[in-house]
Amino acid sequence: MHDEHDSPDPALIELRERLTAGMAHMRLNQTDLATRAGLGRTTVSEALSPAKPAPSPQTVAALARALRLPAEELVELRRSAVEDTGGGVWSVPGRSIGEWDPHDLEVHPAGDASGPGWSGARTMPGYVRREHDRVLAGVVADAAAGRSRAVVLVGGSSTGKTRACWEAVQPLAAQGWRLWHPFDPTRAQDALEDLPRVAPRTVVWLNEAQHYLGDRTAGEQIAAAVHQLLVTAESGPVLVLGTLWPEYAAQYTALPAPGGEDPHSRVRELLAGRVITVPESFDAPALAAAAALAEGGDRLLADALGRAGTEGRVTQDLAGAPELLNRYRHASPAAAAVLEVAMDARRLGVGLHLPQAFLTDAATEYLTDTDHDQLTDDWAEQAFAELATLVHGKQAPLRRATPRAPKRPPIPFPSPAAHAPAPSTDGPVSRLADYLEQHGRTSRRDLCPPASFWHAAHTHLTDPDDLDNLTQAAGERHRLQWAHSLRHRAANHGSIGALYHLADMREKAGDRDGAEALARQAADHGNTNAVFDLAVMQERAGDREGAEVLARQAADHGSTHALCLLAVIREEAGDREGAEVLARQAADHGSTHALSRSGEKPGIFTRLWPYGLDPDGTPTTSW
Repeated sequence: MHDEHDSPDPALIELRERLTAGMAHMRLNQTDLATRAGLGRTTVSEALSPAKPAPSPQTVAALARALRLPAEELVELRRSAVEDTGGGVWSVPGRSIGEWDPHDLEVHPAGDASGPGWSGARTMPGYVRREHDRVLAGVVADAAAGRSRAVVLVGGSSTGKTRACWEAVQPLAAQGWRLWHPFDPTRAQDALEDLPRVAPRTVVWLNEAQHYLGDRTAGEQIAAAVHQLLVTAESGPVLVLGTLWPEYAAQYTALPAPGGEDPHSRVRELLAGRVITVPESFDAPALAAAAALAEGGDRLLADALGRAGTEGRVTQDLAGAPELLNRYRHASPAAAAVLEVAMDARRLGVGLHLPQAFLTDAATEYLTDTDHDQLTDDWAEQAFAELATLVHGKQAPLRRATPRAPKRPPIPFPSPAAHAPAPSTDGPVSRLADYLEQHGRTSRRDLCPPASFWHAAHTHLTDPDDLDNLTQAAGERHRLQWAHSLRHRAANHGSIGALYHLADMREKAGDRDGAEALARQAADHGNTNAVFDLAVMQERAGDREGAEVLARQAADHGSTHALCLLAVIREEAGDREGAEVLARQAADHGSTHALSRSGEKPGIFTRLWPYGLDPDGTPTTSW
C-alpha cells in the first residue's frame, strides 16, 4: 500500500506541474512518457498523481530526461518536498529482512515436512560456507559500507545459490536493511514498475533472474533500470542479488554474430564483472565441515551426506528430497507400483541398476484389481516416462541408467570376475533415487513382496550377488520354494555360495559325485577355495598326485589352507623336510592351525573341517 500525505506540499505541486507541462509541450500521454523514460506505466501515473507520495529521485530524473527538463532542478524540488513532509515518507518496495521467511524467497525446503515429529515449521539444515560465500560476503560488506553493488550467482539447479544469498544478507538484517522480491503481478512487470522506487539500504532480490532479465519485452529495460539504480547516488546504497543457471548466463553474455541482432546487450553489460560461480558439489573441506555439523546433531545433513557419498552433491539431495517424496505420493497407480518394486528390490539386496523388464513384470501384483484392469497397452512406457521427469537438483524418482563396463587388469588365473556371467544387458535399466531408496527401507521394512516380485526376479535377474541376496531374503520371509528356485538360478549364473550350498545338500543326500561336480563348477569360475576343496576331495579319494596339483594351484593364489594340505601330503609321502618347509610357509602367512588330521569325519564336505573350512568352504579357523 502507498502512504498518502494529508496536505500537498508546494514543492511537490510545482514538481508535478512542471512534469505535466513538459508532457503537454511534447504532446505525450502517460503511456508514451513511460516508454520514453524506461519506466512502468503505473510508476509514471503515481509520480504525476496528487493523491500519491513523492516519486523517487531516480523516477524524477528519468522523467526529466525524457521530457528534456533540467533534471537537477526537478530532483532538488523533490528533495525539498520530502524534507517539508517531515523526513520523506514515501512508498518504497520491500520490507525488513527480518520479516521474511527464507522459503518465501524460494530457498528450497529440505527433508520430509510431513514426517514423524513434524511441528508444521519448515527447518533448514546447517549452512556450510564455501569459497563463493567468501566472495559474496565481500560484496555484502561493500554494500554495508555505503557502496551500491550487484552480483549474480551462477550454478546448476539446486546447487545452493538462493540459500547462499539468504545467508549473505543476514548481517544487513541487523543494520535495518529492507528486502524486496519483485513478484506480483509478474516478476518482470513488478520489477519494471517499482525499481525506480527502491529506497537506499534495500536488497533487490532477483532470484531466478531469467524471469526478469530474460523477459522478451521488459528484460533489457529491467537491466537498464538496475544499472541506473546502481549508479544513482541518491538511491544508494543498494544491493542487487540474482541467481541464474549456467545456460541462461551463457545465453545472456554471448556476443552477437557480426551484423546480427543483439537482444541482450544491456543484460550482458550488467552481468559483466558481477558473476560468481557456485560449484556443483562440495569439495573435501566442505564435506568435512558438513560432516562436523552432522555429528553435532544435524539430521538433515547427516541423511544427505549418507546419500550423496563421495560425489558431494549435498545441496541437490537436500533440495530434491521433498519433491521426490511428493512425486511418489501423487504418482499414478502404475508408476507408484514400479517405484515400490524398485524400493523392495534395493532393500532386499538387488544392485543399483534395475532391469526395466524386471520392474514391469513385478509391478502387476502391486496394483489393485481395479487399477490392473485399467492398464493400457503402453502403461509401462507411460510409467517410466512419468518417473523420469526431473525435480530439483536434476534428480528423478526413477531415471534411465547406463552401467559402466568394469575395467580390470588381465588375470592369468581364473577369477569370478573373469568367468562369472555379467549382469544381463538385454533391455534398458533404471536407477532409483537415493532418497526414495532410503524412504523405502524404512516405510516398507515389514512388507513382503508379492509373488510377482519373486517370479520376475527369477525370470529377469542374472547377477549372482543379486540372486544370492534375494535367496536369503526369500528364506527369511518363509518363501522357501522361491528361495530354492532362486538358489538354483544363482548357481547357474556363477554364485559360489549357491554352489557350495547345493553341493552340501547333495553330499548330505549321499550324492558325492554330484557334490564334487558342483565344487568343480565353482573352481571353474575361479574360486580359490573351491580349487582347494577339490584338492581335498582328490586326497580323500587316494589321488595324491591330482590333489597336490590342485593344492599348488590354490597355494599359488594365496590359499594358506592349500599350503597346509600340501604339507600333509608331503608328510604322508615321507617327505618330512618338504612338509616342514611348506608348514613354515603357512606359518609365515599367519597360519597357527595344527597340522593334525586326527578325528576326521566321513563325507566329502564334512571331512574338510580338519583343514579349517566349514562345509560351505568358509574358513573356520586360522591355520
